[in-house]
Amino acid sequence: MIVFFRALLLYIVVIIAVRLMGKRQLGDLQPSEMVTTILIGNIAAIPIEDTTLPMTAAIIPIVTLAAFEVLVSEASLKFRRLRMLISGRPRVIIREGVIDQKAMREIRFTLDDLMENLRGQGIFDVQDVWHCVVETNGKVNVLQRFPVKNLTPEDMQLKGSDTLPPVVIISDGELLTEALRFYQIKKEWVEKILTLKKKKISEIFLMTVDGDRNYLLVEKEGKQAG
Repeated sequence: MIVFFRALLLYIVVIIAVRLMGKRQLGDLQPSEMVTTILIGNIAAIPIEDTTLPMTAAIIPIVTLAAFEVLVSEASLKFRRLRMLISGRPRVIIREGVIDQKAMREIRFTLDDLMENLRGQGIFDVQDVWHCVVETNGKVNVLQRFPVKNLTPEDMQLKGSDTLPPVVIISDGELLTEALRFYQIKKEWVEKILTLKKKKISEIFLMTVDGDRNYLLVEKEGKQAG
């Protein structure tokens, strides 16, 4: 039971520490954030394995690392040189269709890495790439050559307007009031729609609505309406 409660307490502490550092997926972490995350994980594991150590031996370092990472992040926002020192800078590895082999060697980026990332973006021919940048978190962004770019509404001179994307307002029979406030939708509007469909909130698996009030209803058990 001691191990159980120690693990539970440390789990809560680590979750709070990670939330303080900000919301990022593992693949989007900057080098300093990655190091902090690894250290926190290792520190949290020690008191769980060795019950003779006090909990403060883990909690204090975890809180210290999280607080330090927050301070470094705040300082990086204000000082560009510090940001470049900690996170590095993006590197162009394909410029105007030409692969920069020197830049790839400097960041230890192999051809296999390049081709894998290009395939991940649906590009199987390196000749289709006009510009390629490796970001500070290792993510690769690509600008394709003009002849192989995807068509856009602007290219086709289509008329239209921007609209806010759909948000979930009913999830598995539960009305999400925060989502309603996002689009300034009243509960009565939702109830009116459901009344027309002869349904109750508890009978809806999913309901989404966009900025133009277009909605989608998915009933429980996979029946769809809307």
